Amino acid sequence: MADIRSGIQYMFQTRNPVTLAVSGTGHSAMECAIFNAVEAGDSVLAAVNGIWGERAADMAERIGARVNTIVAPPGGFFTNAQIEQALSKHKPVLLFLAHGESSTGILHPLDGIGHLCHKHDCLLLVDSVASIGGAPVYMDQQGIDILYTGSQKVLNAPPGTAPISFSERACRKIFNRRTKPASFFLDLSWLSNYWGCDGKATRVYHHTGPVSAFYALRESLAILVEEGLEHSWERHGKVAEYFHTGLERMGLKLFVEDKALRLPTVTTIVAPHGYDWKEITSYIMKTHNLEISGGLGPSTGMVLRVGLMGCNSSISSADMVLAALRDALTHCHKSKV
Repeated sequence: MADIRSGIQYMFQTRNPVTLAVSGTGHSAMECAIFNAVEAGDSVLAAVNGIWGERAADMAERIGARVNTIVAPPGGFFTNAQIEQALSKHKPVLLFLAHGESSTGILHPLDGIGHLCHKHDCLLLVDSVASIGGAPVYMDQQGIDILYTGSQKVLNAPPGTAPISFSERACRKIFNRRTKPASFFLDLSWLSNYWGCDGKATRVYHHTGPVSAFYALRESLAILVEEGLEHSWERHGKVAEYFHTGLERMGLKLFVEDKALRLPTVTTIVAPHGYDWKEITSYIMKTHNLEISGGLGPSTGMVLRVGLMGCNSSISSADMVLAALRDALTHCHKSKV
């Protein structure tokens, strides 16, 4: 567990003592963050430009928070000026933002947002499930108060553990709550002791952790450390650029037009005109044994989504997907209308 904590601190680029892995998938880390940092009646601001902002707002509403949203169309993002305007208007205790919005393929800029949140006495919560390890994130430097991810994306570990870290600012609010968090299982006062984060000499039994999954998470973090974060970021960026160039040469259009805003781990392709996207994904699964997804949430029916991350972020994997797509566009039915 100590090794896992150190690995997460490296991956997140943080020195936060309260760093651990929740026993559950990324959704459990999202709930852990919101349930601990927010109390009934608190104002919460969710930046919604895909499904993850929608779900964060839903979770906060379930525990009685006063939730407001700023909404961008699928494939859009928020300027720092728009974010500050919303912070000033709604005065939230917490802002949720997805760094890697995997439903739309957006890699949202982070620089300056932490400073704006702290200026308005607000905590910054960032979802990095689809981005961490594949694109630069500097938790401490960027002023992120709560950061989480999932084990099954770039880390390539089995799903079921969710790294998460809390800043000193976040801990001050969480450990001085008026009420207990809604969830016993996700209560940070228990989890921080369970993971040896609270400075106490004795750990108290809280729950039975997924031990095999913890060992897998430790190994996946060790592999990331061996490669080095900078090398991992560079590899994902180069493979994504190669893949995007190949798609455009085939006549396919990328959903995110601005190259700087494209998530290097999940590529969104505008659903080819005249084709049934479901037929394309089914054909590729049946013929090539590759899974390509359709849209998710607001992007449903609009895009095809291709994940190239972790060990699958390679030129050979990109070539394999390009060949499968080329084959599908040749053999799937195309309407003449």
